[in-house]
Amino acid sequence: MTAPEGVTRSAIMTVDDDPGVSRAVARDLRRRYGERYRIVRAESGQAALGALREMKLRGEMVAVILADYRMPQMSGIEFLEQAMDVYPSARRVLLTAYADTGAAIDAINVVDLDHYLLKPWDPPEEKLYPVLDALLEAWLAADHRPVPETKVIGHRWSMRSSGVREFLARNQVPYRWYSADEPEGQRLLAAAGADQDVLPVVITPDGEALIEPSDPELAIRVGLATTPSDSFYDLIVIGGGPAGLGAAVYGASEGLRTVLVERTATGGQAGQSSRIENYLGFPDGVSGAQLTERARRQAARFGAEVLTTREAVGLEVNGSARTVRFSDGTAIGAHTVILATGVSYRQLAATGLAPLTGRGVFYGSSLTEAASCEGQDVYIVGGANSAGQAAVYLSRHARSVTLLVRGPSLRQSMSHYLIQQIGGIERISVRACTEVVAADGTDHLDRLTLRDTATGSTQNVPAEWLFVFIGAAPLTDWLDGVVVRDSRGFVVTGPDLSVGGERPAGWRLDRAPYHLETSVPGVFVAGDVRAESAKRVASAVGEGAMAVMLVHRYLEKL
Repeated sequence: MTAPEGVTRSAIMTVDDDPGVSRAVARDLRRRYGERYRIVRAESGQAALGALREMKLRGEMVAVILADYRMPQMSGIEFLEQAMDVYPSARRVLLTAYADTGAAIDAINVVDLDHYLLKPWDPPEEKLYPVLDALLEAWLAADHRPVPETKVIGHRWSMRSSGVREFLARNQVPYRWYSADEPEGQRLLAAAGADQDVLPVVITPDGEALIEPSDPELAIRVGLATTPSDSFYDLIVIGGGPAGLGAAVYGASEGLRTVLVERTATGGQAGQSSRIENYLGFPDGVSGAQLTERARRQAARFGAEVLTTREAVGLEVNGSARTVRFSDGTAIGAHTVILATGVSYRQLAATGLAPLTGRGVFYGSSLTEAASCEGQDVYIVGGANSAGQAAVYLSRHARSVTLLVRGPSLRQSMSHYLIQQIGGIERISVRACTEVVAADGTDHLDRLTLRDTATGSTQNVPAEWLFVFIGAAPLTDWLDGVVVRDSRGFVVTGPDLSVGGERPAGWRLDRAPYHLETSVPGVFVAGDVRAESAKRVASAVGEGAMAVMLVHRYLEKL
């Protein structure tokens, strides 16, 4: 077993809080794998995470991670879950005593565990090496080449700097951030021939400097797929949230030539969620980034193309073909289309807020900013699950988190489990019947004006961070005049199109529209963009799968 070209001395990591056990595991690993792999040993989950992050920045690869189940401060399962964010392709092994095998089996779902080993593992020739040989063989079968880091030089309160970081993070592109105010950032700017008046500057792994790059330019330079390989498909999926990813997985796995088109990054609003705790099969919760990244890789493994930074601006019917046109003037065609464009957070109508967007005011969780909130006061607008999940996550860093809710309580819009969780965190407070009416600041947010909707009284509060999670606006303006939408812009489907038993105008088929079919035959809808949808991750994934089933039914009758 040899490493593929470009992969030299990838690492095997072992984590155990017992120094004796830790040394014993490392000794056995070095004896068999030391010539081909670097053996990294850590005695706590935190230390191991620190080592993994440093290795990631250096572009090193990690093949296998072995972690003890029972460790203080951070269990092996908790460590492996966080390690997945750093090295999602590394094979994961849990070391456990016989009494903890139940927990190990549960971890298969939580951290996508590859194997668990009982301690002691003597003799290693029978109980350790065969397992690792198989895992390393599977890991080597994939393409694992070290990825040199992308460097981003920007300013903390630059809207575009924040946008670039968020774009790279959501697309799982490793990068390192340098502040333009710090010496290393200034050295990099000088090397790139740029200055602080044109930020951000992105330096690609091959040393190319991009000055204030657009998302499409950035995507191309960091290796994301942006151009379709063909001009015609069986299925075009527009939107890369849970519904779109579900449709891509099921479409490609069932033999349809499938392309998924996403304007920013796969995951949608769910991908920005710090923690989804009510999704089936993940009893300890899963981050939106983890869930959607697994789905993206799954879709790609089945053969679906996944394109980023492609904005759909038009849908046309050309005989039996459906043509999707993009903002750059290009187009692709297909027999069928699934619309899964989701929704976006509505802009908050408050005086002075717009110019501060990206400068302390963020729509959605913007998890890349969480570490910058350390020891500060954070305000969140919204009372639904997304706002609650962000509050829980940000409370780990911030001094205080205040949820601002227009209604009298959270009960009308937030899941019960999340309300209970928030109630148990001292750093989080809830201000009901409260709205933001004004924001002040020069180059960044400095103060907010809050109004009590019950009494009409106002209060000025110091604030450097405001995260907004209000409402849901469907991204369907580009479909105006093509498919039937309701008064709010959500796409109407199936039985709801047949008012008084009449089929929709222009419908020429001798059947009624299928359940998720729009007023245009062969064009289906899944997820939040559909009128009267459930607005839950699980239902969105289910609708994506169901839409593919209806696609097959449609194609059979072409």
